[in-house]
Amino acid sequence: MTQQIPSTEPELSGVRNFRDVGGLPTVDGRRVRQGVLFRSGHLAHATEEDAVFLASLGLHTIFDFRNASDQKLEGPDVELPGVRNVNLPLSDPADGSEFWKMVRDGEIEQLRGILGDGKGANRMIASYRTIVTQRTAEHSQVLHALAKDSVPALMHCAAGKDRAGLSIAVTLLALGVEREAIVADYLESNAKHRRYKVRRSDSSAAGYSPEVMELLSPLFDARTEYLTAAFDTVEETWGSVDAYLAQGLAITPEIRERLRERLLD
Repeated sequence: MTQQIPSTEPELSGVRNFRDVGGLPTVDGRRVRQGVLFRSGHLAHATEEDAVFLASLGLHTIFDFRNASDQKLEGPDVELPGVRNVNLPLSDPADGSEFWKMVRDGEIEQLRGILGDGKGANRMIASYRTIVTQRTAEHSQVLHALAKDSVPALMHCAAGKDRAGLSIAVTLLALGVEREAIVADYLESNAKHRRYKVRRSDSSAAGYSPEVMELLSPLFDARTEYLTAAFDTVEETWGSVDAYLAQGLAITPEIRERLRERLLD
């Protein structure tokens, strides 16, 4: 089904994986309002035309979940007039830096060692679980900001898939969006025009061989099992989504209602 992708979706040259989350249904029959919550990959390579479009959205806040290593690799976001930029790294700057260097520079034997036999997918699942349990303060800050004054908002990381994907999912859980709709939106990151461009130091055919790309695919795919692991971690740790929001993220019923007022039709 393709109704999640509106026909008016912009063609951005330097920003991957951009979309409006508006239109997703809640369990009580409401929908996320169009034009208040957006997601994307990083904005460091936005063209002048991209920046004009992004400025036209009337954004209040951009949440950047990249860490210092990401920003060093890709560069800072393009500056948009009148927009508040909030950097909330959802992974430690040193966490995995050697691993990602290996992804860019490693030979096939090294990649087999760190990614083969399901290691790549297992690493992603572990990462999702860790973000859920260890980044509660950051997700709490995002939800409180949205409830207070920070919409329209754009959330992004590097690819707009994992850290931004989880943060969008947490926001949608707080709004009461249907679980299937949350997963469907997350999986939109797999569309060819949205995917993060894999960069390898070996630009030859061998550097991007079918086996290399197959080994790397768990890192660059949006997979249901990853988001399911995050949802399962919420249930295992707090017992329910309501308890996670209340105890883990300090989201009171009043804050949840304010979120719904700001973000739902």
